[in-house]
Amino acid sequence: MTLVQLEYLIAVDTYRHFATAAENCFVTQPTLSMQLQKLEEELGVQLFDRSRVPVRPTEIGKEIIAQARIVLAESKKIQEIVQDQKQELSGELRIGVIPTLAPYLMPLFITNFLEKYPQVRVVVQELLTSEIVEKLNHEQLDVGLLVTPLENKTIKELPLFYEAFMVYVNPKHALAKQSEIDPSELLPDDLWVLNEGHCFRSQVLNICNRGGKLSNSEGTNLDYRSGSLETLKRIVETQHGLTLLPELSVLEMPEDKKRLVRAFKEPKPLREVSLVVHKSFLKKKLVEALQKEIVASVPQTIVNRKKQQVIGVK
Repeated sequence: MTLVQLEYLIAVDTYRHFATAAENCFVTQPTLSMQLQKLEEELGVQLFDRSRVPVRPTEIGKEIIAQARIVLAESKKIQEIVQDQKQELSGELRIGVIPTLAPYLMPLFITNFLEKYPQVRVVVQELLTSEIVEKLNHEQLDVGLLVTPLENKTIKELPLFYEAFMVYVNPKHALAKQSEIDPSELLPDDLWVLNEGHCFRSQVLNICNRGGKLSNSEGTNLDYRSGSLETLKRIVETQHGLTLLPELSVLEMPEDKKRLVRAFKEPKPLREVSLVVHKSFLKKKLVEALQKEIVASVPQTIVNRKKQQVIGVK
């Protein structure tokens, strides 16, 4: 039994396809299949049910795969010990970030991070929360930037800051006359929200106490389902109603657009932005460096804000 065989084993479990697993391990499919067959012969058990599509692990295969993940994770810690001794940061850091954070948070810190740590290759994927958690559990990501709490036992959450929700309102709307808005004043027919699957949508509905039921096109000829906050902003500007935005998205907004932004009354609804990792995560020094750089890049008024009325993501 070798570590390479265990890597192939985990790859097939992750992708549930021999060809895709081989491609991601940078070997040919015959090579990967041969090594797994040797492993099965050595152990005397069948690890995968190859008659099913997609391929799935057998019951004994599931237990062996779970142990293989532990073995590989422990073996990789040897490399971390060596890097810690050399006091250098290098290698690859795979980051998953949700769409309502990516365009506003990443530009604040990524340039400085890359300049400070030129030997680190950063790979960023923009994904939904559920996708980030899945990839963390399958070791396809090292760290996630998303909104918590998740209440997931496999994930460790490292809160970074608390970001306020802001209201973006059409200038002809009645609420545009107010400097601050109470959540109870938001009407469902006025509100434009993201597609299902976005945690930001769930939080908006929680703020409005709508329980997941919303129709922002009733009484109009437009039913627009969007995965982009920037698109929702344009709809508010050109059509009617309002939408909610994260505080970071307002920082670099042109002055003519900022005139459409309204704050909530105290206590302001907040979202908890966190750096999340798997419970048995590796690359601790890299993750610590990333955490430090993010906190340093965000306005101190946001970083220093105390945890108050945090809106749940479900």
